[in-house]
Amino acid sequence: LATLLYDKGSYAEARPLFARALAIWEKALGPEHPRVATALNNLATLLKDQGSYSEARPLYERSLAIYEKALGPEHPDVAQSLNNLAALLRDIGSYAEARPLLERSLAIREKALGPEHPDVATSLNNLALLLEDEGSYAEARPFFERSLSITLRHLSRNLDDMTEADRFRYLDIQTGLKPLLLNLVAMQGSGPERGE
Repeated sequence: LATLLYDKGSYAEARPLFARALAIWEKALGPEHPRVATALNNLATLLKDQGSYSEARPLYERSLAIYEKALGPEHPDVAQSLNNLAALLRDIGSYAEARPLLERSLAIREKALGPEHPDVATSLNNLALLLEDEGSYAEARPFFERSLSITLRHLSRNLDDMTEADRFRYLDIQTGLKPLLLNLVAMQGSGPERGE
């Protein structure tokens, strides 16, 4: 229910439910269980999206620590946790802190999932967006291009087998191909002189 409310943008209603889920998992499984890490991550994401960065950050950090301890430092859930913490750091302009987290997330995903996995495309795109925020357009471009290439290959191979929800996930204007294409087109002229 909390996730449904969150997806609808009903953050005020979702927050106590995420907090309750966290308390239930902690009591049932103990404070170091991966499900607790997932509950921490869910609550942190809601807080981040509300702009409550100082509340969200320690939850992301605790989630990451639990995943690393319980699953090992090379697990895909660790990569996701690194990615989420990096997104918060990027939002607050802490690019120097975010970059090594995104690079590590990418390395874990490439090793654990393979270089053509959609989650690798996500990591590449997130790293490219960070580099773009820093004004490193030339450095960002190959990451955008590789992300787009993986995404297009994945879509062309799997579109017929995808659920409608998966199709929307990959084609959504906010998170799918359009931002990648717009970034590549904008970078075609290359560099900081481009208009935004």
